[in-house]
Amino acid sequence: MVQDILFFASKIFWLFARPNTFALLLLAIGLALLWRGRRWGRWPALLGFGWYAAVLLTPLAAWVTLPLEDRFPRPSAPERVDGIVILGGAVETKLTEGRGIPSLNGAAERMTETVALARRYPQARIVFSGGSGLAIPGLLTEAEVARRLWESLGLEGERVIYEDRSRNTWENATETHALLNPRAEENWLLVTSASHMPRSMGCFRRAGWRITAWPVNYSTQPGGAGWFDPPLSMRLGQAEWAVREFVGLVAYYLLGRTSALFPAP
Repeated sequence: MVQDILFFASKIFWLFARPNTFALLLLAIGLALLWRGRRWGRWPALLGFGWYAAVLLTPLAAWVTLPLEDRFPRPSAPERVDGIVILGGAVETKLTEGRGIPSLNGAAERMTETVALARRYPQARIVFSGGSGLAIPGLLTEAEVARRLWESLGLEGERVIYEDRSRNTWENATETHALLNPRAEENWLLVTSASHMPRSMGCFRRAGWRITAWPVNYSTQPGGAGWFDPPLSMRLGQAEWAVREFVGLVAYYLLGRTSALFPAP
């Protein structure tokens, strides 16, 4: 019950707190107040406009994303891997339902990297963790979409396991640990987006895993080079995602889901 309340509370909070939406709301309120002759409306208008201007004219998106993506560097490939955990978030369940074919989003490298790792380590167990992170889930879980995709690519068999109950990163860690009960001597890899890795590693460690970060899906170049190359829409999404991760890190730390505010190697 508590987990359900926290899950829905997080959805409602982020619906209004996401920076792009909040900035647009401030801008609209400020302009409405100015139109009605309220001079103090310039402050919310300036704040809302300032967010978009900062993302457009400065490397803000790269600045807030780099600390997340650089926190867990990609290690050299280990000689032995017993299992690989892949976190959901890379598939689109609604589009898959509507179109009838597996649909991926910008985090697709989580899925493609898994196929490469499965070929490199043919004895390793492959574990996809993801139910539905939607407040109102559809007919398909992320795990079912992953199954359809990987089977079409030849990745199937008893070593491929699907965890379809988790709704967020904390549940990814706890549900998958309960399903597999990994032994301390086993060598596991955790595959997720580089910017999502600090929170993910914090949760998995808290849940009792001994696991190695294997980040994918980078959105920044080393040192923040080329920050002006992506179009504004992509930079807005990048900045908003990074803010979401930092908010998530604070929230998870306060809830006891991680043992460190900013988990590190």
